[in-house]
Amino acid sequence: MAKEIWKPGNMLYPLPVVMVSVADRDGKKNIITIAWAGTVCTDPPMVSISVRPERYSYKILRETGEFVVNLTTKELAFAADYCGVKSGREVDKFAELKLTALPADNVCAPLIGESPVNLECRVVQVLPLGSHDMFLAEVTAVHADEQYMDERHKFHLEQAEPIVYSHGAYLLCGQQIGTFGYSVRKDLHERGRAKSHKSEKRHIHKDSKKRNGH
Repeated sequence: MAKEIWKPGNMLYPLPVVMVSVADRDGKKNIITIAWAGTVCTDPPMVSISVRPERYSYKILRETGEFVVNLTTKELAFAADYCGVKSGREVDKFAELKLTALPADNVCAPLIGESPVNLECRVVQVLPLGSHDMFLAEVTAVHADEQYMDERHKFHLEQAEPIVYSHGAYLLCGQQIGTFGYSVRKDLHERGRAKSHKSEKRHIHKDSKKRNGH
């Protein structure tokens, strides 16, 4: 199978595209769209975002050490793109996009009400890497929109139509093709066949005993 060799680059796609909300010490709010974001630890729960030092929100992140990661959806795609190309120096993004700023429980940064999931984060370490600085942060609270909860209180993010980012394009997440661990579980149909086969063997064995006078 032939492949081309390219120079080193960021080819880890697709990526979650998130809207990160911040607020400075005077309470001025802003939103920055970030694709360089990810989960880094389970216990304690931690995430990372990478931001260029020249971005408007970078100084706010440095000063406050707090932010909120807001997951994006099909309905938020336009807003996500806008917040990625417009600077908070020039425009109030909450007002311009008519987004709802909700108070967080543990951090000064606001939640975006239209987002299905909001992660309150507090920075624990900043790693200068080159073009970007990575902000490692502990998740201090998670807010989930109740409209995506079923009667068993299971959360269905897929109903919100989440989006991802790949090579300059915003894409809808596709259909489910499996669940965690399905590759090592026996197919239910095969289990049923095996159970039926065992039952059949027991009946044959009983009939044989009857014929032999047992």
